[in-house]
Amino acid sequence: MAFDKDNIIDQLKDASISDLNDLVKSIEDEFGVSAAAPVAAAGAAGGDEGTKDSYDVELTESGDQKVKAIKAVREITGLGLKDAKGLVDGVPSTIKEGVSEDEANKIKETLEAVGGVVTLK
Repeated sequence: MAFDKDNIIDQLKDASISDLNDLVKSIEDEFGVSAAAPVAAAGAAGGDEGTKDSYDVELTESGDQKVKAIKAVREITGLGLKDAKGLVDGVPSTIKEGVSEDEANKIKETLEAVGGVVTLK
């Protein structure tokens, strides 16, 4: 089956972020793949076996209490409603970067309390 590659690219250029997010999720579900960038190689290349000084907090699943997750993200980041909703709807999303281990664990605990799944990187 042939498809018009140029037509598809033109449609993608005109699509909203929300539509593109839905498309990516549908493709991931349909084909059992993930659009997340692999990070294992970057970690292995560092060669530092000691403890980390800073962490990135990533919300990988928003859970079934989406409104509470949006409120928690707003409190954590200080973002407005629209931006916080965008992070929650667009999981996986980095909520905060370069935070201490204690702060990262507090953020993780807060988001997990409202049903979110969090990864510390």
